[in-house]
Amino acid sequence: MQIEMLYSKIHRATVTDANLNYVGSITIDEELMEKAKLKVGQKVDIVNINNGERFSTYVIKGERGKRDICLNGAAARKAEIGDKIIIIAYTLVDIDEADKFKPAVVLVGENNKIDEILDYV
Repeated sequence: MQIEMLYSKIHRATVTDANLNYVGSITIDEELMEKAKLKVGQKVDIVNINNGERFSTYVIKGERGKRDICLNGAAARKAEIGDKIIIIAYTLVDIDEADKFKPAVVLVGENNKIDEILDYV
């Protein structure tokens, strides 16, 4: 049997842009993606700390080092520039391995600078 577990998250990222006229998705700085083990096209849930919105979208790669977090398409209506969000990805894990599984938790601060990377929740 498998259960769905937290795979990774980027905690308290700041929305830097919102582009309504894009096909859809969330653009994430390439370094943040790597540290959170996210892949292009991967499904993620977004939780907006400022307004309580929760929605799903997929990841596209942003320019390394720019620290951009941009909501695109319809997702651009779910947050405003400056809002704090949590980007969450999940995975299926065999139930026997669940206790040993370690998600990547990336804590960010001002300007989406990486403050800490944890391997536990």
